[in-house]
Amino acid sequence: MSLRPNLLSLGLALAVAGGLAACKPAANETAAAPAAAAPAAPAAAAPASGVDLAGMDKSVKPGDDFDAFANGGWRKNFEIPADRSNYGAFTVLLETAEKRNAELIAQLAASKPADGSDARRIADFHAAYMDEAGIEKRGLQSLQPQLDAIGAIADRAGLSRVLGGSVRADTDPLNATNFHTDNLFGVFVAKALEEPAYVATLMQGGLGMPDREYYLSSDKEMAATRAAYETYVAALLKQAGIAEPEAKAKSILALETKIAKAHAPVVESQNVHKSNNPWDTAAFAQRAPGIDWAAFFDAAGLSSQKTIVAWQPGAIGGIARLVGSEPLPAWKDYLTFHALDHAAWNEAVRGPGELPKAYSDLAFGFHGTTLAGTPQARERGKRALDATSAALGDAVGKIYAEKYFPAASKQKVEEMVRNILAAFDERVDSLTWMTAETKAKAREKAKSMRVSVGYPERWRDYSKLEIRADDALGNRLRAELQEYRHQIGKLGQPVDNGEWWMTPQTVNAVQLPLQNAMNFPAAILDKPFFDPGADPAANYGAIGAVIGHEISHGFDDTGAEFDGTGRLANWWTPADTQHFDEATKKLAEQYSAYEPLPGLHVNGKQTSGENIADVSGLTIAYMAYRKSLGGKEAPVIDGLTGDQRFFLSYGQTWRSKIRDAALRQRILTDGHAPAAQRAQTVRNIDAWYDAWGAKPGEKLYLAPEQRIKIW
Repeated sequence: MSLRPNLLSLGLALAVAGGLAACKPAANETAAAPAAAAPAAPAAAAPASGVDLAGMDKSVKPGDDFDAFANGGWRKNFEIPADRSNYGAFTVLLETAEKRNAELIAQLAASKPADGSDARRIADFHAAYMDEAGIEKRGLQSLQPQLDAIGAIADRAGLSRVLGGSVRADTDPLNATNFHTDNLFGVFVAKALEEPAYVATLMQGGLGMPDREYYLSSDKEMAATRAAYETYVAALLKQAGIAEPEAKAKSILALETKIAKAHAPVVESQNVHKSNNPWDTAAFAQRAPGIDWAAFFDAAGLSSQKTIVAWQPGAIGGIARLVGSEPLPAWKDYLTFHALDHAAWNEAVRGPGELPKAYSDLAFGFHGTTLAGTPQARERGKRALDATSAALGDAVGKIYAEKYFPAASKQKVEEMVRNILAAFDERVDSLTWMTAETKAKAREKAKSMRVSVGYPERWRDYSKLEIRADDALGNRLRAELQEYRHQIGKLGQPVDNGEWWMTPQTVNAVQLPLQNAMNFPAAILDKPFFDPGADPAANYGAIGAVIGHEISHGFDDTGAEFDGTGRLANWWTPADTQHFDEATKKLAEQYSAYEPLPGLHVNGKQTSGENIADVSGLTIAYMAYRKSLGGKEAPVIDGLTGDQRFFLSYGQTWRSKIRDAALRQRILTDGHAPAAQRAQTVRNIDAWYDAWGAKPGEKLYLAPEQRIKIW
C-alpha cells in the first residue's frame, strides 16, 4: 500500500517492487498527526486512551462527517507550517525520524569516523549539503560533464546514447506517485510477473510536471500552471546563460506536450495485464522505431538483456517516434533544461537541490509553490537530513534501527501482525459468497505471506560510492547512479524474496505482491501510530489498521492477481471473480462521489486498490482487536468504550490539512484517496454504527446492504 495519505501515501501506496510494491503510506503527504496538545493524563493505573480528545469537534455528528468529528477541533486551530504543503499524523512521525537522524549525524560527525567507512560517507554527504558557500562557488561544475555530453549530440545515435545513459531507477510500475521520472524513460528491476527471475521494466517518463493532465487538461487551473511552467523553464535557462531562453521554453513545453499525449493514463498503467509486455531487446527497433535502441541499451547497461518489459508499450512507441522525428536542437534544449531542473530541485527532499541559491529559488517557486502551494522552502538543515537519508539509506537506517527500535517493540508489532493475519484467515473462512476452492487459495497465500518488521536482514554495501565533503551535487548524482547500478546488478542473480524496499527510517509501509511480502519500517512503528504503553484499542485502530491495510493489499484488485509465490496467476473461480469485481465497482462509485475540491472528484477507479485495502484492513484490524480482548469487554476510558476508541484512533490517523494545489495534484496523480475521505472508510463497517450510533438520514449512513464488504 502505501499509506501515504499523501505516500500512505499510508497511505501506504501501491508499487511494484521486488515485486510490485503495494502501498506505501505516502511519505510526502502526511496523513494526520495530531499536533494539538495531548489529552490530560488518565487517572492512576488506567492505561492511556491513545486518542486526542482535544482534537475532536463534538458539534459534528459522527454519522455526518466522521473525519470532522474526530479531527475538526485540531483542524480549526492548526496552521500548516509555511514550509509544508500539508501536515498530519504522518508528519509527526516524519518529524520524529528527522530529529533522530539529526542526532545520529551530529554524533557521527563529532566522532571523526575513519576514511572509507559508512559513517564517514554519512558525515561528508551531510557536510557537503550544508556547505552553501561551497555550493555557490562550484556553480554548475558537477553538472558540466552532463551538459557537455548533451551539447556534443550530433545525430540520433548520439541522442539515443545520452538518453540511455540518463536512465535511472526512479520509477515504480504500481505506485502512481512514482510514474513520473525526470528522464525520458525509467527502469524498474523486479521479479518477473510470471517467472522467478529478475527482469528490467522500461517505463514512460520525460515530463517536467506531475502528469499528462497538467499538459492536456482545459481546466483553468491547469492552463495557469502551464503558463507558470513555461516561465520557469525560461528563467532557469536564462540563469544558466542559455541563449534565447523564452523561445526555447516554448519549444520545450511543446515537446513535453507531445510526450504527454503519448503517455498512458494512471489507471491504464496500473493494469498489470496491459503492462505485462516482455519484448525481445532486438525487437524494440521494430516495435518502437525512432530510437537507436542498441546505443540506448548499451549506455543504460542493459545490452546483455535478452528481454525487457515494456510497461506502457504505446507510450514507449510514441516517445520513440518523437525521438526520431523532432529536431535535434529541440531535444538538446529539452535535455539541458531537465539536467538543470533535476539539479535545482531534489525530489528526494521535496525541496531545492544542490545548485546555487538563484537556481534553487527558481525551482522552489515552481515545484514548491505553484505545484504544491507551499509558501517557503524547508530550512537547509532539514533538507540535508533527508538528502543524506535518501542517498545512504541503509547506512543511516542501520544506526537508526539499532538505537531507536528496541526488540520489545519489534516483538509486540510482530505479535499484532500474527493476530491480524489470524483474523484475516477467520474472515475468509466466514465469507458466504466465496467458494471453498478460492478460500483455500486465499488462506494459503495469507499463510505464506512474509512479514518483515523494523529493518532488513541484510544491508546495502556503499563501499564503491564516492562521497566528497565539498561536492554536494556530485554526491547526489553519484548516489543516484549507484542506486541504478545496484538495481540492474540484480539482473541474472537469484531472486531475493526477503529484499526490503524501504529503509528503517522511512515513514511508510509496503506490500510486495511479487514477493508476497510486507515491510513495516521502524519509523512508522512509533507514536502516534504505535505506543507500547497505550490502550490496545488505539494501537489496533492505528497501526493495526495499517497492518491490516498492507495484508489486504495482497488481495486487492492488484494483489488478488498474484498467488502465494508472487506469480501473476488467476486463482479465482469465475463466480468469485464476478462477485469481487462487482463489489470493487460499487466501492469505486462510493469514492467517486466525494468532491474534495469544487468540480474535482476522487477517481474511484484510480484509487480502487487503496480503498479496498482501507475497508478490508480496518475490518480485520477490528476483528483482531476484539479477539485480543479474550471475550471480555474493554474498559471505558475517558468516557469512551473500546470500540469507540478503536474507530476514533483510526479516524485520527487520517488527520490532515493540505493546500489546494497539493490536493489537486494528489487527486489527479495519486493512487490513494485524500486523507479526509479515507477517514470515512468507517461507514462500511457494521461495528462503527453500533459504536457511534450513526442513523438513517445522516450523510455517511449506508443501509446494511449498501455497505461494501469485499474481504
